[in-house]
Amino acid sequence: MNAAAGQPLDAKLYVIPGSHPAMAARRMLELKGIPYKRVDLMPVISRGALRALRFPSNTVPSLSIGGVKITGSRAIAHELDRLRPDPPLYPSDDGELAAVEDAERWGEEVLQPAVRRILWNALQRDRAALASYAEGARLGVPTGLAVKTAAPIVAAAKRMNRAGDEAVRADLAALPGWLQRVDDWIAEGVLGADPPTAADLQIAASLRLAMTLDDLRPAIQVRPAGELALRAMPDFPGQAAPILPPAWLEPLRQANRPAANG
Repeated sequence: MNAAAGQPLDAKLYVIPGSHPAMAARRMLELKGIPYKRVDLMPVISRGALRALRFPSNTVPSLSIGGVKITGSRAIAHELDRLRPDPPLYPSDDGELAAVEDAERWGEEVLQPAVRRILWNALQRDRAALASYAEGARLGVPTGLAVKTAAPIVAAAKRMNRAGDEAVRADLAALPGWLQRVDDWIAEGVLGADPPTAADLQIAASLRLAMTLDDLRPAIQVRPAGELALRAMPDFPGQAAPILPPAWLEPLRQANRPAANG
């Protein structure tokens, strides 16, 4: 049964500060007008906490709502549409729905882990930015202390996400093509809905996280993909100063370089 608008749903969302799929889930709840309690967890340590709480998986976002426990931004989007259909996160037309779900799946399976790898690789090079990603979070310990003691967690997160140099360099080489794919979806009308669809939020959250890196933001924000990200996800914590090797960023620079005349 669908929950009537305004009916309390007793929602509790478990997140990691700065997590892009968690930010997508937060935005979904806000668009649906569903009040929720946010529970901030530390990276890596979160896995044990979610396992103890008996969620379907030990990753974020995990949502407890109406007595149901759900893990993953895609599963959360479908459950929220079931509980509160308006505004919809998925189109009703079958053809449009298939296109949106394809884009959403790509956003989760391809773009999301790539941006995560890039971020953890950058943060292990320079942990100074960590505090900015925890803006507004309640971790149970002072943010300054959490940052000072974060080296083992950052190293573990980099290892768990397979964010080694070779993988991240390959992600950065692929990024221009991925951005073009998003631009094309916007031109085709698959992305860019108002209000945003689940695919818009899934992809926008990853792009917004990428844009917190000063190394990447200039190449993204000038594109339709960047405009979509800022519109669908207006607020996103975090900022990391340039730290990635310049040679790794050359594919982005080449892609954004104006073509020579003649």
